[in-house]
Amino acid sequence: MRMALTLRRVYHISAFSWYAFVVKSLAAKDGEELPPGIFVYGGPWKYLTFLNLLLQMSFFGLAAVTDLQPGKNSESPLARCKDLLFSVFAFPVGMFVVALFWTIFSYDRELVYPATIDTFFPPWINHAMHTFVLPVILGEVLVQPHVYPQTKHALAMLGAVGVAYLCWIIWVYVSVGIWVYPLLRHFSSAGLMGFFFFNMSVVTLFYLLGEKLNSHIWSKKHVSKFTTKHKEISKR
Repeated sequence: MRMALTLRRVYHISAFSWYAFVVKSLAAKDGEELPPGIFVYGGPWKYLTFLNLLLQMSFFGLAAVTDLQPGKNSESPLARCKDLLFSVFAFPVGMFVVALFWTIFSYDRELVYPATIDTFFPPWINHAMHTFVLPVILGEVLVQPHVYPQTKHALAMLGAVGVAYLCWIIWVYVSVGIWVYPLLRHFSSAGLMGFFFFNMSVVTLFYLLGEKLNSHIWSKKHVSKFTTKHKEISKR
């Protein structure tokens, strides 16, 4: 038990430190001479990749703080917040970023990550943003179980965040005439909405995958005990 707790603490602190380092490295690029449109209007804050890095960093930071709580803390408000952040956002969004990026990159990298960017961002940064997220997030699934909320509540929160991000990238386009990703300029208005709903469907599948992995890897008794209590609290 003590060994598992130590492993969990080391993992969370290491993951948080890694993401903090990557975010700092990206933020340092803001003042450099970058390709046109990369950081114009909104800087890195308009990219889902960067927002995902902040999300992952926030989760692992919260997880590290939760680990420091004395005694059994699985039902504390901080622990519930950590589980919510992971189950509803960190896992599905992290998986989505990796899957969508490499799918489009394999087809035509100019649609999502133009070759001109390689001059400014070395390959390790690209993999830090779009590859290493996958093993780190899967590692978290193995390190400890997570309490999942009611599916309808989780999907409502995911949907709200998805709509907010769509509104944000449309606002950027309306303001400066540049799409966040080159791929988007090839869509009509109807095509853009179709692409959005497709992406939300994929994110939903990743949420369900995370829930399935969580219940499969950990004992059903252990997971169901806390999940039942959490859902009872949600219904109040």
